[in-house]
Formats: sequence, structure tokens, C-alpha cells
Amino acid sequence: MKFDAIIIGTGQAGPSLAASLAKNGFKVAIIEKSHLGGTCVNEGCTPTKAYVASARRAYIAKNSEELGIEIEGNVRVNLKKIKERKDRLIQDSRSGLEKMFGDTENITLIRGKARFTDPHTVEVNGETHKADKFYINVGGRPRIPDGFKNATYLTNKSILELEEIPEHLIIVGGGYVGLEFGQIFRRFGSKVTILDRGEQLLKNEDREFGIEIAEIFKKEDIDIRLNSECISGKNLENQIEVKVNYKDGDPTIKGSHLLLAAGRLPNTDDLGLENTGVALDKRGYIKVNDQLQTSVKHIWALGDCNGQGAFTHTAYNDFQIVNSHLFEDKKRNLSDRFLCYAAFIDPPLAHVGMKEKDIKKASIKAKVSLLPMSKIARAKEMGETLGMLKIFIDAETDKILGATFLGTGADEYIHTIIDQMYADAPYTVIMDAMHIHPTVSELIPTMLENLKPLD
Repeated sequence: MKFDAIIIGTGQAGPSLAASLAKNGFKVAIIEKSHLGGTCVNEGCTPTKAYVASARRAYIAKNSEELGIEIEGNVRVNLKKIKERKDRLIQDSRSGLEKMFGDTENITLIRGKARFTDPHTVEVNGETHKADKFYINVGGRPRIPDGFKNATYLTNKSILELEEIPEHLIIVGGGYVGLEFGQIFRRFGSKVTILDRGEQLLKNEDREFGIEIAEIFKKEDIDIRLNSECISGKNLENQIEVKVNYKDGDPTIKGSHLLLAAGRLPNTDDLGLENTGVALDKRGYIKVNDQLQTSVKHIWALGDCNGQGAFTHTAYNDFQIVNSHLFEDKKRNLSDRFLCYAAFIDPPLAHVGMKEKDIKKASIKAKVSLLPMSKIARAKEMGETLGMLKIFIDAETDKILGATFLGTGADEYIHTIIDQMYADAPYTVIMDAMHIHPTVSELIPTMLENLKPLD
């Protein structure tokens, strides 16, 4: 069949782009090889945040005596029921997309795996489809280290299918995925060991945050082993054994379950891109320009596969960028956005803009303010004083360079900083604002009154 545009993948960017193209008279095909909704709906945001919510309820139920709440009897975690709730949330989203595609004129949903046969043609289930424009939205998948390919392991997808709580969950990787699942299953009742080859958890964050998160996790009896190069895994009778190059302890560790959270790969290796001329970087991500156009002018790449931010919100912003150049007067560009994200551990970590190492590398003269959550009245009142707030200011322009917040509600009040950065306003606007008491974010203006030079 011949279409005006073909979209490959139904992740966060694809359906919105399909709807916009169809609304503007384009004959559109959207191709999906698996479940509708991509990573976010099926094994990312929707299911994991549902599990985070259940894990927090369990934690609160077990840890409220200090606030005068005493619970008699055992707190039981029903993983099967938690999974059923998660499955309903996922199905609601899938059904919503299915209905949208079916009800929208000019959209054809094609089920199957797409592969380019030439720059204007893809093959799906033995049939060829041509288009003037292509939009690649194929996402990513977990990276499986070579030494673990013959072991029984879980990924961020398969761990969500468990109906019994692991006795001892070993996690390879101390990034966002590993930390979220580690805390979730510890709160569900598993013994948890997290192995990471770096000197700190969340290696890309400023060092004090990695240290603080490790301390938070240790308070929940999560075993953190840093500087642990995980070499291989193998099956024993009823256990998994992981071999570790670990100078301070046993070179092997045994557990009932193994979760591999050692990074992700783009789904670009079996897409037939070699038949298109689309350029990839050395990691397999599709190279794009400021408008997300590839090296082939009629092909664009959106979402995780372009390496410009592996988050649902960056994928949706990719749609906004492409859509603006198609149909809107105000044009958006990749270079306009400030990278922002959160790790949905408890308490959450949230970040926007530059980090300390970025500022020093760029030789920017900056000021910084750091405030422990233990100094904030609302945090004390809630009994949630773990974490800290950190903000960087350009010493010459008074603009905010970046911020990292670790603490209760950080994933929400980071937007105070994000909005200020998009407004391109000096930090004094926030500093002079009146905030509501008692809140955590009321201390942001106070922080900004106490800036110090960044060494």
C-alpha cells in the first residue's frame, strides 16, 4: 500500500504524531510488532509506578510507629493482586490506543515487524508498504551482558510477570531501573543485593547524591556492593550464582532470582536501516539534527532510538518538535529543551539542567546552594528528612544552570526550577517570591539567599 506517512512504533511519540498527521489530511500507517503503547505503557512508567505505589503502602504500614501509628499483626504483600492491578492499568492504556486508531479517519494500524527494503519501502508480514515520509519510534530494550546469556535472568519486563516474591533478588546495575526495583522488592519482602561496578550509585549524578541514596537504601537493609564488576551468571539447582570481581568480599553471590539492569540498547539493529542510508552512532542510536531529521531527509527518528533522552517526556517532546515543523507557526527544536528526569525511588531524585561536573568542564563561573532535607520544617513534620536540595546559578547572568533534588516530593517541585529555566528569568524571581508555608518548596527562595561560590 502507499501512504503519505508511515510511523514505526506506538510508543509515546508515535500515536500523537499519527493523530496529528491524520487530522491534517495525511494518509497514515502506524506499525506495531508487539503491544500498543511502547515501553512506557507496557514495561516502563505505568507498571513500575504502580509497583512503587504498592511498595510505599507496604513500607508505611510497617514503619509508622515513630509517628504514633501502631499496627497489630502482620502486613502481608499479595504480589498476585499487585500484578493484577498493574495489568488492568496497562490494558486500559492499550485499549484506549486501539480505540483511537480505529476511530480516527486516515489511520491504518498494521500489526507486525517492519523492516526497510529501500528508503521509501518497508516490509511487514511479507507485504510491502511505501510512503513519502517515515517516522521511526522503535524504542529500546535491556542490554544483556555476554556472561549472563546462559543464565536464568529477569529484565525490567519479565520481573513484572512474577506472582511470587523472590526470596533473594540479585540486581546487576545501580542505575534507575536497578534502584527502583531493588527498593520495590525489598519493601515487598525480598532480600535484595545491588551490584554496581562504579564507585557510587547513579554514576552520572553529583557524588553526594549517590552516597546519600546508598545510605537510604542501607537503612532499608538493602545490600549495596559498589566497585563490583559482574563477570558472569550461572544456574545452580535452585539458585542463580553471580561471579563478581569484587576486591572487598566473596567473588560469588547466590540468590533465588537475578535482575539484569545494566543499561539499554536501541531497537535499530534489525530494522533494515542499512537499506536506507540512515546514519547510526557507534552505540546504534539514530543520528538526528535539531529537528530530529535523520541523514535521510524524509526519515525522522523519535523517542529512545535517537539517543536524545530515554524518557517518556522526551519522546513526547520529540513529537512536539516534529509536529511544530509540520503544522505550527512556532517551531520547536531539540536544542531548546533542558534535559530533566526523575528516579522514582523513595524519596525520589529529580534533576534538570547541568550538574557540577558539566559546569566545571564548561569553565562557567557559578554559585551553588545545598540544603539538607533535615533542615526543612515540613520534612520534619512528615517524618521524611532524608535527602538534600542543590541548585547552581550562573554567577555572571544570574540564570539557573541546573538543580538536583533528593527528597519527599522532589519529582513535583523540581518543576519550580524547570519553569524558571524555560522562562529564561534570573533566580531572583524565585528568591523574591512568596511561597506557601509549610511546604518543602518554600525553602527554595531561602536557599537562593544563601549562595556560595562553586569551588
